[in-house]
Amino acid sequence: MTTGRGPVAPEERRRRRVARERRTGRAVPWPLAVPAALAVLFLLVPLGAMLLRTPWTSLARILDEGTVLEALRLSLLCATAATAVSFVVGVPLAWVLARARFRGLSLLRALVTLPLVLPPVVGGVALLLAFGRLGVVGRYLDLWFGFTLPFTTLGVIVAEAFVAMPFLVVTVEGAFRSLDRGYEEAAATLGASRFTTFRRVTLALVGPSLVAGSVLCWARALGEFGATITFAGNFPGRTQTMPLAVYLAMESDPDVAIALSLVLLLVAVAVLALLRDRWLRTGSTL
Repeated sequence: MTTGRGPVAPEERRRRRVARERRTGRAVPWPLAVPAALAVLFLLVPLGAMLLRTPWTSLARILDEGTVLEALRLSLLCATAATAVSFVVGVPLAWVLARARFRGLSLLRALVTLPLVLPPVVGGVALLLAFGRLGVVGRYLDLWFGFTLPFTTLGVIVAEAFVAMPFLVVTVEGAFRSLDRGYEEAAATLGASRFTTFRRVTLALVGPSLVAGSVLCWARALGEFGATITFAGNFPGRTQTMPLAVYLAMESDPDVAIALSLVLLLVAVAVLALLRDRWLRTGSTL
C-alpha cells in the first residue's frame, strides 16, 4: 500500500484498520465482550459436558434397545400429529388474528399465546380440568361416548398441540401482517373467491413462514415434558415419549438418559439448521 508520502508499514496498516473498525463499530468493547463471553460459556459448557459424558462406545447398543426405539417412535408420531393438528386449526387462527377486526381481538391474541409463557405443568393441569374424566368437557365425552383422553396416546398429542401450537400461530400471524396485499387484490379482481385467494395466493406467499412455524411447532412438541406427564402420564409404549424416557432413565441408568438427550440435541441442531436462513439472518423479521 502506498500513498503520496511513500509506502505504509504493515504495523501502520494494522493500526489504521483497528482504528477504522473502532470507528465503524465492528470492534467489541471489553465491557460488552466479557459478559458476552460469559453468556456463551454458560450456554455451551453444559452441552459440551453432555458430549464429553456421552457413552460413545455403547451408544449404538443403547439406542437399539426396544424401549428406546419405542419412545423415539412414539415421540416422532405424536409430534408429527400435534403439528398437523396445529397446522389445520392454527393457520386459520393466525389469519384471523392478523386480518380480522373485532372487539376483544387483543385479548384473544394474548390468550392464544399464553401457553408460550405458561409453565407446561400448569398447562397439563388445565388440560386435566378440561378433558379429564371429571373435567368440564371430559365428563361428557366419557358419559356420551365412553371416550377418555388422559393417559392415552391421543392425550399426548393433545398436550403437545396445546403447548406447541402458539409457536406456529405467532410465526404465521407475523407473515400475514407483513404480506403485500397487492397479489390478493389482483386475484380478487380476476374473480377468485376469498377462500380461493387464501388457498392459492396467500398461503403460497407465506410459504417460508409456514415451514418455519411448522418446524418450530414440531420441535417444541417433540421436547414437551411437563404437560405430557401431567395429562398423559408416563406409560412405556403408550405415553412415554423421549423426554419422559430421559427423566425415567436418570434415576436408573444415566448412560441411557445421556444417549436419549443426545438424540434430542441433534434434533434441535437440525431444526436450527433448517431455520438458519429464515430466523438467524441479521435483521430478519417474522
